[in-house]
Amino acid sequence: MKTFITAALALTLSAGIASAAGHATPMVEAANQDVSNGVVSASKVVAAENGWLVVHRTDAEMKPGPVVAYAPLRAGETADVAAILQEEVASGDMLMLMVHAEQGGTATGVFEYTLGAKEDGPIRIDDKLVMTVITAD
Repeated sequence: MKTFITAALALTLSAGIASAAGHATPMVEAANQDVSNGVVSASKVVAAENGWLVVHRTDAEMKPGPVVAYAPLRAGETADVAAILQEEVASGDMLMLMVHAEQGGTATGVFEYTLGAKEDGPIRIDDKLVMTVITAD
């Protein structure tokens, strides 16, 4: 009986954690980093559904620019998400790491967004982009 209660408690706790992750507020956490290895990383990303971590160029105006990297995301919390850069990024360049949806495109699992498009577009919470800005070291 004790084993059954312990197992039931463990199952209840793990279900509660999974449920909490599914309802967590989407966010991106990252720090300035060396990208000379061709990779930019977020230490933690929370997404309400499957989607993409998209890396845009940006500047002091903080507007998303061209996409330089992206990586798939699964719903919930993911640690250490790495996106391979598709073009050179120099030391001092500002990068915007943003959560995008997997919606509106013609193919699931294929990143279809282009700047300003609706396919696989950015997620907004209270009309604000889910993103953070870093500087390449």
